[in-house]
Amino acid sequence: MSTSFYILANRIVNDPSYKPFLAILKGIRNGIVYGCKIRFPHALVMTFLFRNGTLSQKIKAILTATFTHASNLARFVFIYKAIRLIVKLLFNEIKQYHTVIAAFIGGYYVFGEKNNVNEQINMYLLSRILVGLARLAQENNIIPQTKKPIFPWFGAIVWGIVLWLFEYHQHVLQSSLQSSMTYLYHDSNRWNSFKNFLIYNK
Repeated sequence: MSTSFYILANRIVNDPSYKPFLAILKGIRNGIVYGCKIRFPHALVMTFLFRNGTLSQKIKAILTATFTHASNLARFVFIYKAIRLIVKLLFNEIKQYHTVIAAFIGGYYVFGEKNNVNEQINMYLLSRILVGLARLAQENNIIPQTKKPIFPWFGAIVWGIVLWLFEYHQHVLQSSLQSSMTYLYHDSNRWNSFKNFLIYNK
């Protein structure tokens, strides 16, 4: 591309009047890139470790999961940042509840669709916000500060509950978690030769 194009492009992207709108475009771009970086290696490993099917079916599953993750992040960023921009233009400021409402709307329309990718993302966020809210509550003296480390108790409660659910109510758990736990805790009880004892699983 010509030098004049780069000069014009740099002038536009550095113009403060365009910045709020360009921030939405960059957010969409970052959503796509981040979604691909996070989902592709995860889907690659999980598909080839645990999914049955032909090579083409596995590749299709990997690409579908990657596309879903990337496009959903991009869509959410667009909705969230666009609503915040509209609020800023209308009221000249963004309050905390505006942020909650913008994310609520984006979450409903993007991450409210039930599929494996959205389920994993929402569960990931749920665990993070529970810990974050507990820390916030401590900072604001809503719950007492602890002298002893709290993380060991967090780990104990999480693993105690998840293994109880897996062993006695497995159907309520996400399918990928069921597969992982079956591999670790049930498949390790089954073998009938040295080969499927140590070399391969079944």
